[in-house]
Amino acid sequence: MPISNQRRHDVSRMHGRRPTVSVVIPTLNEARNIPHVFAALPADVDEVIIVDGQSVDDTVAVARALRPDVRVVHQTRTGKGNALACGFAAAKSDIIVMMDADCSTDPREIPRFVGTLLHGADFAKGSRFASGGGSGDITRFRRWGNRALNGLVNFCYGTRYTDLCYGFNAFWRSCLPYLDLDAGASGSEPVWGDGFEIETLINIRMARAGVRIFEVPSYEQPRLHGASNLRAFSDGLRVLRTVTTERRAGRARAAAIDSTAYGRGNRGNVIHLDGPAHSHDNHPAKDEQVRDLEGVS
Repeated sequence: MPISNQRRHDVSRMHGRRPTVSVVIPTLNEARNIPHVFAALPADVDEVIIVDGQSVDDTVAVARALRPDVRVVHQTRTGKGNALACGFAAAKSDIIVMMDADCSTDPREIPRFVGTLLHGADFAKGSRFASGGGSGDITRFRRWGNRALNGLVNFCYGTRYTDLCYGFNAFWRSCLPYLDLDAGASGSEPVWGDGFEIETLINIRMARAGVRIFEVPSYEQPRLHGASNLRAFSDGLRVLRTVTTERRAGRARAAAIDSTAYGRGNRGNVIHLDGPAHSHDNHPAKDEQVRDLEGVS
């Protein structure tokens, strides 16, 4: 199916019902943070998946005690990218939301992401630097690095992203083939995309696939408890390598996935939503923005 018709198909197949929503949350020693995250989840989320990376605290036990219906998936390898790949593979809903377990991403913003998908997007991408977004956590060095890498991706792929390295996103399940992520078997060898470069990889592959992309303003809070596993310099180098690797691999993947549809659609046309991240509007997209999106071929 041509990507330009993909979103119409996702919405029309609901037959008047509300689309189901899965929330995928990678965890590694987040027992003190999980209660705060779960408490803020919207009541109508259909499926909550934590993907645990062999936590040595009570993360899994706390999650199950707080939410008996939580699905616990164990990583097959290590790294945030592998955790997300495992969670995506396990998710059963129409819409998949990815977010962090450290309280930096606010679950109360989920309706805004879901509403954005219902208003025309295939991929609702969170941005701290879009109008209405912000961060109480990012350092000057990380902000500079994100801006430089973001500019490189926009130059290479003709996109207009404002935030490359942010892990709060939502997309229709039908977009999963374009991500081409391999969860693998337990104990399998590491693969490219297993680490913190996953956010950049997702952004590049979504853009290259030509899906409709809306950027959604989001506010990043500081981690509540514990220490971050992010290493700004080394992970920044992995992101840079991701950009160059994906650039080289693009043509081959385009032909392998769908030579008739791949690369058509919204390439270079990232739509930016306005408004504060904390408005929690279920239907944030402006009518003229939806019309602009529908006009992209």
